[in-house]
Amino acid sequence: MKARTLLLASSVFAFAAPAFAQTAPAAQQSDTPAAADEPTERTDDIIVTAVARGTNRLSTSVSVSSLTAEDIAKQAPRSAAEIFRNIPGIRSESSGGEGNANIAVRGLPVASGGAKFLQLQEDGLPILEFGDITFGNADIFLRADFNVARVEAVRGGSASTFASNSPGGVINLLSKTGDTEGGAIQASAGLDYGDYRLDFDYGAHVSDSLRFHVGGFYRQGEGPRRAGYDGNRGGQIKLNITKDFAGGYVRFYGKYLDDRAIGYLPNPVQVTGTNANPVYRNLPNFSINNDTLHSRFFTRNVTLDGNNNLVSDDIREGQRPLVKSFGIETKFEVADGWKVTERFGYSGISGRFISNFPAAVDTAAATTTALGGAGARATFFNGPNAGRAVSATTLLAQVVVFDTKLNSLDNVTNDIRINHAFDVGGGTLDFTGGFYASRQTINTDWQWTSALLEVRGGGSAALVNITNAAGQAVTQDGFYGFGARFFGNCCRRNYDLQYNTNAPFASVTWQGSNLTLDGSLRYDFGSARGSVAGSDLGGGRVGITSFDINGDGVISLPERQVSVVPLTNRSPLNYNYGYVSYSFGANYRLAPDFSVFGRYSRGGRANADRLLFGPAINPVTGGLTDSSAAVDFVRQAEAGVKYRAGGVALYATGFYATTEEQNFEATTQRFFNRNYRAFGIELEGSYRVGPFSLNAGGTWTDAQITGDVLNPTVVGNTPRRQAAFIYQVTPQYDSGPFTLGANVIGTTDSFAQDSNELKLPGFTQVNAFLQFRPIKRVQLSVNANNLFNVRGFTEAEEGAIPANGIVRARSINGRTVSAAIKFDF
Repeated sequence: MKARTLLLASSVFAFAAPAFAQTAPAAQQSDTPAAADEPTERTDDIIVTAVARGTNRLSTSVSVSSLTAEDIAKQAPRSAAEIFRNIPGIRSESSGGEGNANIAVRGLPVASGGAKFLQLQEDGLPILEFGDITFGNADIFLRADFNVARVEAVRGGSASTFASNSPGGVINLLSKTGDTEGGAIQASAGLDYGDYRLDFDYGAHVSDSLRFHVGGFYRQGEGPRRAGYDGNRGGQIKLNITKDFAGGYVRFYGKYLDDRAIGYLPNPVQVTGTNANPVYRNLPNFSINNDTLHSRFFTRNVTLDGNNNLVSDDIREGQRPLVKSFGIETKFEVADGWKVTERFGYSGISGRFISNFPAAVDTAAATTTALGGAGARATFFNGPNAGRAVSATTLLAQVVVFDTKLNSLDNVTNDIRINHAFDVGGGTLDFTGGFYASRQTINTDWQWTSALLEVRGGGSAALVNITNAAGQAVTQDGFYGFGARFFGNCCRRNYDLQYNTNAPFASVTWQGSNLTLDGSLRYDFGSARGSVAGSDLGGGRVGITSFDINGDGVISLPERQVSVVPLTNRSPLNYNYGYVSYSFGANYRLAPDFSVFGRYSRGGRANADRLLFGPAINPVTGGLTDSSAAVDFVRQAEAGVKYRAGGVALYATGFYATTEEQNFEATTQRFFNRNYRAFGIELEGSYRVGPFSLNAGGTWTDAQITGDVLNPTVVGNTPRRQAAFIYQVTPQYDSGPFTLGANVIGTTDSFAQDSNELKLPGFTQVNAFLQFRPIKRVQLSVNANNLFNVRGFTEAEEGAIPANGIVRARSINGRTVSAAIKFDF
């Protein structure tokens, strides 16, 4: 039986950023296209994400926040995940580079990685159906650039019933659509790090009824950490064309993304003191927030591919998203008052995730003895000291190269809905019904290897060879094995899967002069089909062979440790599932500028590839060993107040949630079967007087593990990496041609693991910005990300300080300062 975890979701009290939501007169709500580049400050804030139709923020029982393109530019984000940190209730661990972030909402857990209970969307459709595909997190395939008009985020509430697999919420990036003529071009460069980037966009009306918008970027550079090579290289272009007609519109859009960005995994750091009061320090020759276990001397991974053919993969590809997508969105009237909205999207997605993960870090003396036995010796394979002996005190990392080829993550999605408003009981009864369908492909090859790498920053770490006392080579060209030997030779995998999701849904909203009542219902049913092959299928260890990797006619010790995919021993995947989600809410407008609301929701998240190779799947039949493993449920209650008048806006929401979860974590090779509970407060608001403005948000959360089938010793503990309080504050001062401000992000301490021993210290990150407009249509700007170069730890592999004091952890990037010149036209 699946353990039932009670999660108490915390509510956030935040001072909201200037509304990033679309604004329009209330009378135009139902007919206005979601043209995100309209002016953003009018009488009413209209939200369009995870609701039946455009809705005034003060009249809905949904917790929603938004950010404008101007807000985003000032925050100096280096990734989409850094944008999400400024949304109340969202915990975004933005330490993985351009993607691979762990994103949670209102205390819902991140037991493994990605954004399991939160859906990332572009223009109302999901980037991927599942936000936590192993080595294919949704944010890897997302880039924020000048195309973004605003970001809307709905936490809980109607997200359960207006989107599949998103019981925690939805973050939607809405594009400019050419409604406002004009564009911009911007050239930017890193002043203290390697980054050169060009952004552009332009939109206009071709005629009174036809408009378009096009934009994109290209960049190249080493990136925010010293890798020894250009770790970030690539770009994106997006285009949409809109035809307006009486009562509606039709819009075509396309996207091409081809990028490469290092995926920063945990790095070694020295930890002294106690678990309760640890002191984190840089190791010799290695900065935890400025360096990475990547090097110009280790750029090729020699391995066997998914068909067991010899290949040499480029580690410099890092996170390599290749996305070709197109879609259509239309809205039209089919009968008197009956309006149809149709969205269709196809994304051809492929690429690679390849990065170096330290399975262990220790001195050369300890490592050489552990791998080669007594009397073994270590020498540098390459680098400036090639052939020389490695000193006993030099630190070495036993690296598992996470080389995962993403053959296909193709996604086809369609969402159609019909809406009609009736006059009932002195108010308006709004009905919406629809059907959602998607097909998500997950076709990947895991081609991991094991290598020995010097721990040295600056992108100059060398590979290391070990020779045993008998003179035999324990390693070959720095490789200890051509499989995940440091992980017990697990994880040589190939799978080709199709997940189909279908969901009819309906909602009814009654709105009177002050009272709004709503209810919505969704039934998701789907199927999982495909085949799986792996060296560890069924819990065993098979698929190890001898292979002459270097072709010299001699089989060395490492060449006896070559992992292959057992292609003739494939297992099926074959099961179906179905579940009901619902949400009910009420909002009462006590005054034009003040309202109160409450909501109760139940939503589900269908599990996908993270169930593979675990106890939930029968390797013979491909069916579920426990039907409850198919879906994890989240139940949430929330209540709050909303106030907006003049230059002041305040929103406060209290929430409570219970969550159940089954999951798998690749780095620790652990499965989870848990229940959680969380409660808290979410605050958001803004204040403006004259040239000064202040936007802020904060979330207090009390979360607990309430059940664990596989590891009951953690019951009663706080989930790992869950801080009690996270916050963001953005003061800004505008004076003529100058804009000066800072974006402050902070968190209290948390536990590194569910055992609740080693703590991750709290930290405050300051991002500063300065803009100067010397003449009309020209802007000069300087942005400093992590101005004070603080070390901010978002995760650690160890649950307690080890004997050698070396912990593998991820920190936010160190200080990076960029300058830009922008021309508007």
